[in-house]
Amino acid sequence: MDSPCGRSFMQVLSEKYSPENFPYRRGPGAGVHVPAGPHVSPIKDRLNLPSILVLSGCGITCAGEESEIAAFCSHVSELDLSDNRLADWQEVSRIVSNVPQLKFLNLSSNPLHLSVLERTNAVTFSGIRKLVLNNCKASWETVHTLLLELPELEELFLCLNDYNTVLCSTVCFQSLKLLHITDNNLQDWSEVRKLGIMFPCLDTLILANNNILSIEDTEDSLVRLFPSLRLLSLHKSGLNSWDDIEKLNCLPRLEEVRLLGIPLVEPYSTEERRKLVIARLPSVSKLNGSVVTEGEREDSERFFLRYYINLPKEDVPLRYQELVTKYGKLEPLAEVDLRPQCRANVDIHFAEKVEKMSIRVDQTVAEFKKQLKTLVPLSTNNMRVYYLDHEAPFGPEEMKFSTRALHSYNVRDGNKFYIEPKIK
Repeated sequence: MDSPCGRSFMQVLSEKYSPENFPYRRGPGAGVHVPAGPHVSPIKDRLNLPSILVLSGCGITCAGEESEIAAFCSHVSELDLSDNRLADWQEVSRIVSNVPQLKFLNLSSNPLHLSVLERTNAVTFSGIRKLVLNNCKASWETVHTLLLELPELEELFLCLNDYNTVLCSTVCFQSLKLLHITDNNLQDWSEVRKLGIMFPCLDTLILANNNILSIEDTEDSLVRLFPSLRLLSLHKSGLNSWDDIEKLNCLPRLEEVRLLGIPLVEPYSTEERRKLVIARLPSVSKLNGSVVTEGEREDSERFFLRYYINLPKEDVPLRYQELVTKYGKLEPLAEVDLRPQCRANVDIHFAEKVEKMSIRVDQTVAEFKKQLKTLVPLSTNNMRVYYLDHEAPFGPEEMKFSTRALHSYNVRDGNKFYIEPKIK
């Protein structure tokens, strides 16, 4: 039966990992049998828990008996409580305080914005290194309270929280290496600047699906804000200027960038988008998830030079002059049409006369004879056609097969055809 406060963490745990639903099996990853400890439990002998617990979407509203949680979860390192009905930070604290080895906690899609996180409860989260608060609508005050008590936190997920702004803390959080803050409502780069101030050691910043319109910082400012940033995602942002892309070169350790779906590159073809971005970012080794090889970089830089070759000097990007120094001035590539020739201009010889004719090379010999009737007073049945290819060593070749296409004879401009009547 459910507890008065609703379904408890301990009730759901007991149901999911009972012998009927989670039989104990030997071998790696098959489940962990928790040996008897100081906390005696009537169900101790029938629960075999793994170190990674997934209890998402189970309707959990409260912790339940804390002594039971402590008895069974002393070895648990990862806990997924997403999509439950936890609305009180104190209940979450009661769970976490009895899971001493916990390093990963997912609280996504719980209505935790309905309560205030007291610092005394936040202390229980101190050992967590990866915290997921997506779609919790957690306030920045709540986030700051947590961060002050999580000295080892390395990864933080704050997606889908309807943030329009970022509330900057007076404290810098040096441990955080990865921040996912996708699918919010951030638009002004000044809000992103606050993230750099709060998290100076960020290695990865995922800002996808925020309508960031431009990067409004100087080179010196960007270096100070994100000195360690290696990966930056601006996927589906609002960037619409190449100047913003070139500013990314100011980030001293940037290696990987994701820039799909931004207004700036929409008018270009897929090939042009990738090459023009690669040419502008000489230090980036991975773009949109794909490795940039040395060959691709050279091709892209040469493409860039030719792309802007005809622009007035005052309109060419700064990167253009750098690449001219590297490769010299390149000539435009010659346009070569590799499509098969459809027509040929040939000479028709008949009875001491020569006529020029444009013919389709995809037609058959029979169709060609019908066309010749406009020049030659012979029926198709009384017509012999000889084809002369000057490169062929054996002289004119009679075209005997009515269904054979002219292009199979390698007919081209300037070739000659000789028409004679059949001798009866």
